[in-house]
Formats: sequence, structure tokens, C-alpha cells
Amino acid sequence: MNMKKTLLTLLTLFALCATTTAARNTDYEGPCPAPHQLKWHEAELGVVFHYDLHVFDGQVYGQGNNRINPIEDYNIFHPDHLDTDQWIQSAKAAGAKFAILTATHETGFGLWQSDVNPYCMKALKWRDGKGDIVRDFVNSCRKYGVQPGIYIGIRWNSLLGIHNFKAEGEGEFARNRQSWYKRLCEKMVTELCTRYGDLYMIWFDGGADDPRGDGPDVEPIVNKYQPNCLFYHNIDRADFRWGGSETGTVEYPCWSTFPVPCSHHKRIESNIDQIELLKHGDKNGKYWVPAMADTPLRGANGRHEWFWEPDDENNIYPLNTLMNKYEKSVGRNATLILGLTPGPTGLIPVGDVQRLKEMGDEINRRFSSPIARISGQKKSLTLKFEKKQPVNYCIIQENIKNGERIRQYQIEAKVDGKWQTVCTGESVGHKRIEKFEPVEATALKLTVTESIALPDIINFSAYSVK
Repeated sequence: MNMKKTLLTLLTLFALCATTTAARNTDYEGPCPAPHQLKWHEAELGVVFHYDLHVFDGQVYGQGNNRINPIEDYNIFHPDHLDTDQWIQSAKAAGAKFAILTATHETGFGLWQSDVNPYCMKALKWRDGKGDIVRDFVNSCRKYGVQPGIYIGIRWNSLLGIHNFKAEGEGEFARNRQSWYKRLCEKMVTELCTRYGDLYMIWFDGGADDPRGDGPDVEPIVNKYQPNCLFYHNIDRADFRWGGSETGTVEYPCWSTFPVPCSHHKRIESNIDQIELLKHGDKNGKYWVPAMADTPLRGANGRHEWFWEPDDENNIYPLNTLMNKYEKSVGRNATLILGLTPGPTGLIPVGDVQRLKEMGDEINRRFSSPIARISGQKKSLTLKFEKKQPVNYCIIQENIKNGERIRQYQIEAKVDGKWQTVCTGESVGHKRIEKFEPVEATALKLTVTESIALPDIINFSAYSVK
């Protein structure tokens, strides 16, 4: 009889705990990420490979010229040692979880076997016109466990005379060309969405414009054939947003929420400072549109090179600079994308490969082994150390499946038996990396001083980084 009563009591307590937990998880009514957006947060770091005809012309990349003047001889394209395995292995060494390839860029040249765009791999002498770099790239991604994405540049096409989505000229001739170009873009997107299996992302550089105006109607195509991929972007929808610069950093605070479901549109640009909104997000926003921070790996010494250029080997960012960008992007609730530059041989240059490995090793060195770690659904969490020791970093992560709940927090260290504040902050989201002056401490305490629901913290951890 006593056993039955004990069992009944335990079952009752379990039910009460479950009910309480459910209540804690449902007291938040704000926006939450879609499943594909969760993959975006969890990835933290990705790369984009820029490859186009002008990599082979031996000249410094000139954006204005390349947007206007077609390449005279497309058979300059011959990456005789092409090895997309090497590309992806290099990216993975840095810690990249996804990779993106420019299937088309400003020239309009397609890096796949297109049946609708004759200006593509089929036109080349290289590999007897049978090469398909998009397929090579996707296969390499899957071989090494990196999620593949495709970048589609339709805003400019130097061969066809498309400038900022618009066909050159006036009158009926230009209108017909415009209509034809929109259909061409839609057919190219259909090819790329249907030939290469599940994709992590479809990225329209500069957006895909307004399908009710000069832009193609590409969103329904992506939704139909790639329902689980990230869509970036048109004037109606952006599954993430550009962070307001190409520095590889975002401003702080950086919220994942946004006032509208897109990132660029006249209806928000006319009312507020658009760049500031992109940098910070809106903590009261009704839509989940998290931040992206992007930068080319070759961005040192005043350079900013998305494509390979001759004599550019000394302009790779130093390791410390890259780590600073990592902490000010991933550590501020954004996802970092590094631009990588395959050369005319078809390989990532040796110096770039080395720096990527150094970056991955340094991220692991700093953050793979915390002094202590804790999680919980509460407003205060304390990390107790086994002994007094130096600490100068901590990481906070919310369970963003349940939204961004934290609005203000403080971190205290227990030094000589007394608590002292070492830092304070606002947004947390997927990940907040806090760096503070080193202290000799026996414990570290996180206190959420303001939240819109019970904090759901999946990681509070401390580190000593030299």
C-alpha cells in the first residue's frame, strides 16, 4: 500500500513538473526562428566562393568595368587543376558548416551545364564543354559534410546589357528584352533548384528585386523545389539580413528580430535609418530575420577582394584580425561568412588555406574547453570553479527555438569572496561571447536583469584564454 502511495506521489510530482515546464516554455509570445533559420544560427560560420571569367584575365578586378564590358574571349576560363575537394576541405578546416558558390555573377556566365543560358560551361573548350563546377562543388560539399548553397547574380549581366535588373534601352525593344530576361532568370533558378539535390541556401546578390516590376518571380520556384532552404532575398522575404557592412562584424546589440519580413524595401527605408536597422535589428520586431556578417578573407592593407587577383597574397587578414571579427559576429548573435578566392589554377592559394586552418585551430583553442558550464530556465545561473583561477571570457546562449527572451544581463565574478561586475549586456540570442579584463575568481554568475519571459539558457560557460 505504501509503495502505491509513493508511486502515486511521484507520478503527481512528475506531472506537476511537466506542467510547470510547459508553462515556462509557452509564456513567450514573440517571433521564433523557422527550422531552416535554426540551421543558420547553428552553423555560425560559412564561406562563399567567388569564381567568374575575369579571374583568368590577369587584371585587378574592376567592378564597374566588369558590369559593363563583356569578356572578349570566354575560353580564357580553363582551371586546369580544379579541385573543389580542396576548396571544401579548406573551408571545413576553418570551421565552416556551409559553403556557397557563385553559379553566376556580373558577367552572366554560368558555372553549370545550362540548357537555357548558352553563356555557360557548354561554350568552353575546357573539359570539351562538359564541365559542371556547380555539380563538382555540391558533390564536394556532401563528401565532407558541408551544406551546399548557391549564389545567383542576376542584378548585372554584362553580356546581355542588364544593369541593376533593367535591360538597356527604351521602348518596345527594351520592354521585350526585359520580359525575356525575367523568364531566363526564372528558368536558370529552376535548373539550379532541381538538379543538385537539397540546398542549404539560394542567395540572390543584391536581391531578386520586385517580381511585380523588373525582377523575376523566383520565390515560388525556390519554395516549390527547395522548401527547406534559406531564401535570400527579394523585396518581400529575407530569411536573414545583411548586417550593414562588409567588415565581418555587426554592431551591438544585434537582435534577430525585425519590423518586416524582408531586409530591403522602400516602406522601411523611407521611415527610419535603414543601415542602423540592418546593423542592430529591432528587439520589438515581429519577424525573425537574423543577421549576417560577411567579409573577404583577402581584406588586409586596405584591400577588399572577393575575387582572386594577381599579386594579392600579402593581403590575407592576420589571424588576430579574423578572431576579432569572429567574436564581433558569431559572438554578437550573427553568422559569419568569409569570402574565398579560387585562383586561375582552380585551387585555393596555399596562404589562404593555411590561414583558414589557423583560424579553425584558434577557435577550438579558445572555446572548445570551458572551465565550467551550466544551463537552466532561470534568471540567475552560477558557475562554480574547482579552484581559484583566471577567467576572461564567457559565452551565453539562449534556446532560440523559444525566441529571444533576454533584454538585459550582467556577469559577476567572485573574487576574494566578493562579487564584482565584470560586464553587462543586452542581446544574447544564439550566442553572445563576452570578453572582459582577466580576474582570479572562484565563480562566475549570470543574472538576467530584464527579460520578456522566463530566460531559457542552454549554455553559460567560462573560459581562460591567453
